[in-house]
Amino acid sequence: MSNAPHQVDKTQDALRASHLYYLQDLTMEAIARELGTSRSSVSRLLSYARETGLVDIQIKSPLDQATLVSDQLHRRFNVVAHVVPIPDQTTDVDRLDRVALSAARILTPFVDSNMVIGLAWGSTVSAISRYLVPKATHGSMIVQLNGAANTRTTGIVYASEILRRFGDAFGAQVQQFPVPAFFDDPDTKQALWRERSTKRVLAFQDSMDVVVFGIGAPDALVPSHVYSGGYLEESDHASLRRDGVVGDVATVFFREDGSSSDITLNKRASGPDFATIRRAPRRVCVVAGTSKVPGIRGALAAGLVTDLIVDESTARALLE
Repeated sequence: MSNAPHQVDKTQDALRASHLYYLQDLTMEAIARELGTSRSSVSRLLSYARETGLVDIQIKSPLDQATLVSDQLHRRFNVVAHVVPIPDQTTDVDRLDRVALSAARILTPFVDSNMVIGLAWGSTVSAISRYLVPKATHGSMIVQLNGAANTRTTGIVYASEILRRFGDAFGAQVQQFPVPAFFDDPDTKQALWRERSTKRVLAFQDSMDVVVFGIGAPDALVPSHVYSGGYLEESDHASLRRDGVVGDVATVFFREDGSSSDITLNKRASGPDFATIRRAPRRVCVVAGTSKVPGIRGALAAGLVTDLIVDESTARALLE
């Protein structure tokens, strides 16, 4: 038997409870009496309304410290900054989780029908995918930016799960990119990039409206997947150190000044060149942890970011 009628009833109850609570200032006890239910049931309905996007809560205050830091980041780097207030003593794992939760809610208004949304897989985007607020769209496409295969795994399970969550949340088609994260030989990459099946994915990347990415960092306290997942040999790590790399976006590496074109490993990387990313009108960078400050600086210098979602400690370190 379908549970659709029950779901409709729950949504209607959540909407009514939300109107009474947020727009009419009734207490939970008063709402419970009006709906003929318990206070705990009202609390669950309000939580359901927030989780499913029926209610969108925004906090705006000129005295809020995170808002002040956001304004400073905007003036310094010309980006829209969303600073997530998190206590300094928070562990890096919890910090990432809380930034990802905020990012998932901030992202929802950015996504609309008939859009192409590019995703760079990684620890941060994976965390975001677990908290996405559903929003119905039509004609939208989620496209994978970089391959996920390496010598130990195809990477299909890891990357496709992230893509599936985004696709399910927004009712969008999913376009995977079944190539290695890094090719053994640059010539192999060039040959595959001439194939029509590959060109099809590259064409989607060229027409992206929104790009969502984290920043990989070799010294991050929460290990970046590209550095911890068996994608790089020791010789690759040595090459990155020689080239002065501070981070990567979609497995394309860069220095703190934003330069990337002469970094050896990028010739074998499957991620899009930075010109492709910069063509997207909205480019959302999500970062947690001060160990990624050099990487954020590099991404900003490369012009990759229009919207920065970051925890408060990292934001302050970026301004120092």
